[in-house]
Amino acid sequence: MSSANRDTAIRRWLRFRFKPAWAARRRRARKVAMLSVAWLGLLLTLSGCFQAESPADVVIVNGNEPESLDPQIVTGVSEMRITKALFDGLIRLDPTNAAPVPGLAERWEVSTDGKLYTFYLRSNAVWSTGEPITSADVEWSWFRALDPMTASDYAGQLFGIKNAENWYNGRVTNRAEVGFRALDAHTFQVELNVPLAFFPELCAFPTLAVIPRQTIETYGDRWLHAKPLPTSGAFTLDAWRVNDKVRLRRNPRYWDVANTASEVVDVLPISSPNTALNLYATGAADIVWDKDLVPAELMDVLVERPDFHSFTYLGTYFYRFNVNEPPLNDSRVRRAFALATDKARLISKLTRGIGRPAAHFVPDGVAHYSSPPGLDYDPAAARAALAAAGFPEGKGFPRLSYTFFSASGGANLHGKIAVELQQMWREVLGVDIELRQIERKVFYASQSKLDYQISTSSWIGDYNDANTFLDLFLSASGNNRTGWKNARYDALVAAANAETDQTKRADRFRQAETILIAEEAPIVPLYFYLGYNYYDDQKIGGIWPNILDEHPIQFIYKRPPQRQSTTVAQSASAGTGNPTPRE
Repeated sequence: MSSANRDTAIRRWLRFRFKPAWAARRRRARKVAMLSVAWLGLLLTLSGCFQAESPADVVIVNGNEPESLDPQIVTGVSEMRITKALFDGLIRLDPTNAAPVPGLAERWEVSTDGKLYTFYLRSNAVWSTGEPITSADVEWSWFRALDPMTASDYAGQLFGIKNAENWYNGRVTNRAEVGFRALDAHTFQVELNVPLAFFPELCAFPTLAVIPRQTIETYGDRWLHAKPLPTSGAFTLDAWRVNDKVRLRRNPRYWDVANTASEVVDVLPISSPNTALNLYATGAADIVWDKDLVPAELMDVLVERPDFHSFTYLGTYFYRFNVNEPPLNDSRVRRAFALATDKARLISKLTRGIGRPAAHFVPDGVAHYSSPPGLDYDPAAARAALAAAGFPEGKGFPRLSYTFFSASGGANLHGKIAVELQQMWREVLGVDIELRQIERKVFYASQSKLDYQISTSSWIGDYNDANTFLDLFLSASGNNRTGWKNARYDALVAAANAETDQTKRADRFRQAETILIAEEAPIVPLYFYLGYNYYDDQKIGGIWPNILDEHPIQFIYKRPPQRQSTTVAQSASAGTGNPTPRE
């Protein structure tokens, strides 16, 4: 020890050994403060204990934080899972096979020409607050979906109804001319432009759900904060705590309450695959069911586990061009990018079996349809297309950006795909693309405003029909988000929708898809999703694999821990509310 250090040590010892009176007072004050904080903490802890929230019957990890729970506003799968639990439509989907079955309507009739539907509402359908649900509620809800002020991206779902699109665009102002109406309290009639084969599935979609008029008129945009919040579905909204959970509680007045299997269900907004897996592994969550919540680096191990479930799924990952941005307004440039995209390389290098390379947009497995061939990886053809557009070997091509979102669940994969695409396009086309990573909500807002040049995208089928994919890129579709409009494409999709012959219908859809993916290429499909979720089916019941990954929360329950299958059957027959498993 040096002499200076020795002197410093002595001074410290002296200060410790002979503290002045003010120091003693400070110590006492500090102790009092610490005791006060500790006492306050104890009180809060005890208070927390006394007010501790009871555990949920089932805990589900659901992906990103919901941007909304308004069924006419939401566009994401994770949000729709929750809104379907809160708000019913005339029709709902069977949990075993995702086929349309009666919902608030106990039955419906279809005219011989397939254009007139008459729905008969259940006499025991009431809001969670006790008031009857009537045809007038259905009519008001559908008009709200069609109101441009609602800003529903899915308003186009109703355009197959007579004059619905004209009403939306202001060309018709007389409500009586729009093709849906309440005939009486329990009879609701819909007149279609053409006989839409998928109309029953549309009636099960959240946009066409029945929502509470008086509450919305009273509270406006904050109607979901109303206490109590009237719901038409199997659950009420017990709590929605941002970045914590959505707590659903059984609606005792629901017409099908006897088959609502759980009293309380917590839905967790977790977007990190590793966090989701940890919650599941520690027993804090029972189900993880978002495809983005599977850690890709653990895929090899997870697929071997009995509680890991994979299945064919109607979902496509792709990227969009903003065709209003030069030189992306030239289809030759867009085709060049498509031809320079090696999808097999993406799959083998990045996704580790999560998907299958996509040469077309509509996934394989859609009912009554097979897609046309798209643009395969062809570097020579890509370079030729770019040269024909005036950019030989990429010379003079402006620096563009590729935008993707940074939500933790998809950030790694989206970012890795972006880097691979950037490298491919540099190698094949000689162009330099800047990568732009932004927050998820900002991403979707930017995409809707066409504030991007090239952006990542995905689409999950809303029902099992090619229309749910091809309808997306109609000129008037709110989900188009490319700026691309093609009258021939619109006409072919409209003709297919009006066609009742499945062979002719599929042929028209194929012609439309050829324009979309091969001729004009406002989008480039990259890969088809496979569905993944994990839960132990020895502990969890009420989930059946289906192509839409449709698993209504109403039917999900936790099995008793012992003599599981036998006990469940016995308890169901004893009237506990758990439906007898139909697996």
